[in-house]
Amino acid sequence: MGYEPLEELSESECWALLRTADVGRLATPNAHGGVDVFPVNHVVDQGSIVFRTALGTKLANAVDATEVAFEADNAALSLDQQASRGDDPWSVVIHGTAELITRQTDLFESFELSVRPWHVSDKPYFVRLVPTDVSGRRFRLDPTS
Repeated sequence: MGYEPLEELSESECWALLRTADVGRLATPNAHGGVDVFPVNHVVDQGSIVFRTALGTKLANAVDATEVAFEADNAALSLDQQASRGDDPWSVVIHGTAELITRQTDLFESFELSVRPWHVSDKPYFVRLVPTDVSGRRFRLDPTS
């Protein structure tokens, strides 16, 4: 078996990797026909992604959209760091819908999730990204380089 530079990941591998990532990127359509991308701290919860946010463009774009995308990876590490740790670069992409968590029981459970925003501004809204498609790839580093 030779060197394979690209590995398609199973859905369970994708979820396992997402649990190791602190930050992902939420892509939403915007009012001008384009796409906005927002970094979000997130957690994996019951086969979905949950993040906190405040009122604003991110929340409005996400919950109003018929589809959003979420991406996370281990690109924060340099290739040298990844190689020294034995990690290969990976990327996981989720397509789905974003729902504001409003049911009281779900909301109470969300408060127990460890979603920590980067800054101290109030982020009172919890959003759940419900996946319709999960895919991922691992990029094998060339063992000869």
